[in-house]
Amino acid sequence: MLERINKPFAGLSPAEIDEIHAEMSHYENKSAVAIEALKIVQKHRGWVSDACLVAVAELLDTSPAQLEGVATFYNLIYRQPVGRTVIHVCNSVTCWMLGADQVRESLCRHLNVDLGEMSEDGEYTILPIVCLGACDHAPVAMVGDQLIMDLAEHAVQQIFGE
Repeated sequence: MLERINKPFAGLSPAEIDEIHAEMSHYENKSAVAIEALKIVQKHRGWVSDACLVAVAELLDTSPAQLEGVATFYNLIYRQPVGRTVIHVCNSVTCWMLGADQVRESLCRHLNVDLGEMSEDGEYTILPIVCLGACDHAPVAMVGDQLIMDLAEHAVQQIFGE
């Protein structure tokens, strides 16, 4: 259960608060900034903790439960710590039919992690994603912000240059 924190916006840095306020200046309704505010926190911290979510909710004059709904719906907001580089492996039907499971297994073996885990060195996390919109080049993965297309079982070589 998310609880309110007594100190206003406790847990947010001045830089995060300033960036969120700058986004809020573009909209009449503070809640319109929900995703951008969460992305700002994530940019600074790598993920959005419960304490930060509550602080953002207070800043946007919304309930933590409503903001949690936004955060959990939008699959690029991380509510748990993730590696510095997140690898999203598409698990849409097209990617699945063309070998996404083998790609994912190859990556997991190479990094010695299970899906959703962080590598021991804190560098990588592998997560599924519903669709990356490149079905004509399936299977695909997003490594950080780079789309890698036409993957095969040798995905490790394509992604890590090995």
